[in-house]
Amino acid sequence: MRKLVFISALLLIVACQQESKMDPNINPFFQSWDTAYEVPPFMDIKDEHYMPAFKKGMEENLSDIDEIVNNSEAPTFSNTIEELERTGKLLGKVSRVFSNLASSNTNPQLQELQRELSPMLSAHYDKISLNEELFKRVEAIWQDKDAIELTSEQRKLLNDTRKQFVRSGALMNEKEKKQITEINSKISGLSTSFGQNLLAETNGFELILENSDLDGLSEGIIAAASEAASQKMEKAETKEEGEKYKDKFVFTPHRSSMYPFLTESTRRDLREQLYNSYVMRGDNNNETDNKEIAAQIAKLRAERAEIMGYKSHAHFVLDDNMLKTPEEVYDLLTKLWEPAVKRAKVEIADMQAVADAEGQVFEVAAWDWWHYSEKVRKEKYNLDESAIKPYLSLDNVLEGVFSTTNKLWGLSFTEIFDIDLYHPDARIWEVKDKDGSHLGIFIGDYFTRSNKRGGAWMSSFKGQSNLDGRERPIIVNVCNFPAPVGDKPALLSFDNVVTLFHEFGHAMHGTLTDVTYGSMAGTSGPRDFIELPSQLLEHWASEPEVLKSFATHYETGEAIPDDLIDKLLNASKFNQGFINTEYLAASLLDMDWHSISAEQAQQLDANKFESESLKKYGLLDEIAPRYRTTYFAHIFSGGYSSGYYSYVHAAVLDSDAFEAFKEAGDVFDAELSLKLRETIYSKGSTEDAMDLFVNFRGRKAIIEPLLKVRGLDGSK
Repeated sequence: MRKLVFISALLLIVACQQESKMDPNINPFFQSWDTAYEVPPFMDIKDEHYMPAFKKGMEENLSDIDEIVNNSEAPTFSNTIEELERTGKLLGKVSRVFSNLASSNTNPQLQELQRELSPMLSAHYDKISLNEELFKRVEAIWQDKDAIELTSEQRKLLNDTRKQFVRSGALMNEKEKKQITEINSKISGLSTSFGQNLLAETNGFELILENSDLDGLSEGIIAAASEAASQKMEKAETKEEGEKYKDKFVFTPHRSSMYPFLTESTRRDLREQLYNSYVMRGDNNNETDNKEIAAQIAKLRAERAEIMGYKSHAHFVLDDNMLKTPEEVYDLLTKLWEPAVKRAKVEIADMQAVADAEGQVFEVAAWDWWHYSEKVRKEKYNLDESAIKPYLSLDNVLEGVFSTTNKLWGLSFTEIFDIDLYHPDARIWEVKDKDGSHLGIFIGDYFTRSNKRGGAWMSSFKGQSNLDGRERPIIVNVCNFPAPVGDKPALLSFDNVVTLFHEFGHAMHGTLTDVTYGSMAGTSGPRDFIELPSQLLEHWASEPEVLKSFATHYETGEAIPDDLIDKLLNASKFNQGFINTEYLAASLLDMDWHSISAEQAQQLDANKFESESLKKYGLLDEIAPRYRTTYFAHIFSGGYSSGYYSYVHAAVLDSDAFEAFKEAGDVFDAELSLKLRETIYSKGSTEDAMDLFVNFRGRKAIIEPLLKVRGLDGSK
């Protein structure tokens, strides 16, 4: 089936190329995109088009800034703040396409471009944020703000714009500005190297097995591993290289490959080998090692924070978040740490009891967790993951999340088959509002591949704005789910389902946004708030009426049985000790890396720092942090430094917000659904994040619903 889908997609791409209206002699980024819904003309865009487009985009962007600065009229909101919103259109156009494809469909040429562009773009944006004459215009408007008639959205944009300039160093002297520019450039380059090293490390290990190594593995897992070997054989550059995959089975450190193996394999030695390949990524003392890079990034961030007058990088970051100080973050994390570790110890004892009953003579270790926790789950809850998957085909789950948002907000999704995309796996839908009007475009790219970075995320190819007419967004979700094998559809675990609902929550935040200014649209708010809309949608995934609406057996069409739903719900708090402990350990590690002063950051040894940090909190030997330093892409090559805690802070918000629906007695309560859209999903960052939550809930969030949901309140 997968091959047929691939061939069909390939034919479609060829057809779209033949119908292209782009002039092949002109860089696609320099032309108007008269494509349907302004979807980028992916098949016309070549690697060699990016650099000229970036250079011209930066040139035009600076020209736009010069026009604002050289305006002889007195600074006004209209001729300065709004004009800033209009700058850099070409640069934004190429940046969105490049950044998305460099993450989801990369190649050596794009990676080289990333390394080259990273310091260039950093320096470019510093030229704008540190432009003294531009800041003078912004400052003049801000100083006069009480005398200007502005809407609440405009007032928020003015404050945000001025704050962004100040946080970028606009109030510093020339020497300090130069230091900041140099540091930003170095950090940018190091972050790019960190991410590329991690991708290389993840793709660099293969567990190649014989038939005799497959003890305990189910038919579906074996078939997927066989298909992985076949694909590697087909892609091998030489016949000799391909021969090593003949009649073999391949597993990799990608989670979609590793977790099923760790769960089912009875070969403890192989579980240990694959697990260690995952937790040692970036820590192998080779050319793709990330230890020194991480330490250098932390050092540079600490130095930058000191120059800007902050005690640490964490103090700098949190000044712009809902939680304002490291002390507040540590307080939240440690409040959850003790009950999480306590529960994890019980889980370890339960697993050890199973191992002992089997006659094993070892103590359960980290690489045993998935295998023995699954046995405990079967024993305690009579729930088998393999019994759930047949009801959770990707298409079924997509219909489930589409149906959920239809019931909440009246949205409809129509798949489009005549628009070319960047990869045959990607699919595209038009999203319409309840009145039938066009609301946005949604792209889904769900399967693991070697040129896609790990994890799951939401991004956009086009933003939303109402400044110069109605501009609707093009949103993309990228995940790493197991691909279909043979004639079977892609079958998801329930964890995969939750991930899909999570990323779709981000997509809804980006799609339902309805603001005037693009910089305030969608997920533009504080890091510890923007996980609220995504995590909130997760709650609907496990609601019985929602599950029954989409979970049907891929072969028989039979709806998921009530007793299986009951087992799933009864086991909802299972393994929460492990889940919360590994997450909190990573969050605490993030905070420790970024709460150090510039003096403390000198000559740091990454492994020693990590070890001392985790030992301080008493992390159990059987649990590694969700992300060790050397593959902690969220904080060293993403935007979550001093912010990985955001997921649990948002969990306090989303658990309390969903409790409102429970209190109403209807998870699709029409009044609450409309209120949720109007106060949260459509607002972007047009109001203070806490005000947005209070506008929906009527009060600030309380932690009790989260403790209840996660079983950390002492309940069984």
